[in-house]
Amino acid sequence: EAAHEYAAAAISELSSSEDTEVRLAAVRSDIEGHRRMAAQVRAEAQALAREAELADRRVQAILAERTEWQNRKQSATSHIDTIQARITEVSIERSDLENAPAVFAEKRSALINEIEYAENDRRVAADALAEAETAMAETDRVAKLTLEALSSSREATARAEERMEGARRRLEDIEREIRDMLEVEPQAVAGLAEIEPGAELPPLHEIEEDLEKLRRDRERLGAVNLRAEEELREVEAQHTGLTTERDDLVEAIKRLRQGIQSLNKEARERLLTSFEVVNNHFKRLFVELFGGGEAALHLIESDDPLEAGLEIIAKPPGKKPQTLSLLSGGEQALTAMALIFAVFLTNPSPICVLDEVDAPLDDHNVERYCNLLHEMTASTDTRFIIITHNPITMARMNRLFGVTMAERGVSQLVSVSLAEAVDILDQNVA
Repeated sequence: EAAHEYAAAAISELSSSEDTEVRLAAVRSDIEGHRRMAAQVRAEAQALAREAELADRRVQAILAERTEWQNRKQSATSHIDTIQARITEVSIERSDLENAPAVFAEKRSALINEIEYAENDRRVAADALAEAETAMAETDRVAKLTLEALSSSREATARAEERMEGARRRLEDIEREIRDMLEVEPQAVAGLAEIEPGAELPPLHEIEEDLEKLRRDRERLGAVNLRAEEELREVEAQHTGLTTERDDLVEAIKRLRQGIQSLNKEARERLLTSFEVVNNHFKRLFVELFGGGEAALHLIESDDPLEAGLEIIAKPPGKKPQTLSLLSGGEQALTAMALIFAVFLTNPSPICVLDEVDAPLDDHNVERYCNLLHEMTASTDTRFIIITHNPITMARMNRLFGVTMAERGVSQLVSVSLAEAVDILDQNVA
């Protein structure tokens, strides 16, 4: 009850709620004003901080530029000092060189005198050199004669040794023949011939005549070929015939080689002429098929046209020159067609079969391919047979040949002339 009374007294002492609300609203308005002022002050503080940061950066940049300018000033000062020192050195050198002509003149006169003395010494040395060369030549001549004499002596010694060796080998051969023929030792030959030791030997020519007579007698005892002369004549006839045939063969080989050389020469000339013509046609057809670019044929691997290989260099529009193997499939097909048609323009053939050559081509290149075919048919007498599945190519042909199967298992060949079909269509439309 006391607390209740105290609370009631306190409530009675309170002011009315309207006054409280008015004061609360005033306090809130005052707080909102302070908040806006605080936000403004905070924004100004942030702006001042950014300006201070920018100013600090600018001060740092100014300090860096100041340092750089001071360094440049020091460098320029050092450079100026160097130039001043160089100017001083050049001035000193100039003052030293003012008397240089006179010094050079004195040196020149001294050098001329030295040259004259040296020339005199050179002449004396040349005379001494000539005398020494003469003495050396005489010495060389004597040495050469001595070497020749020594060489002659060595050759004579070698010949004597060779003769002695030959005599020794001949003696050994004679001893071996004595043992083989007479079956006695060489020391017993004198006893076999009934020649006493110390007796005079019979004349050598008599012994040789007797020996030759005995040999002839022995040979007469051998077989005799009665057809030897006839066989000799037959062999000589065969030899003469073979010699004549050999001469004929040599002459024929010579004429054949001359003919081959003549044919090779004419073939090289014709090949080079045809190559130039084909190359010109190939360049023109390549440009027509690709709508620009350039291409060329080159002979490689040998200077002889008959042994050289062929290289195709093609440059389609917008690409670098490269060999045929580096091109795409369609580019290779167009380049190959240009080469084939260039050969046909040079040496036309009655008929040409093209099997699926337009397979790797897109529609735009197929149109160029068909245009080139029409140009070839107009400029040559060649009949072109085209095997294709491309509708654009088929639409550009004069006549179509195909196989149809009207009934299962029964194939039938169909031929359609597109020119006649167009005429019939025009008549029906009219």
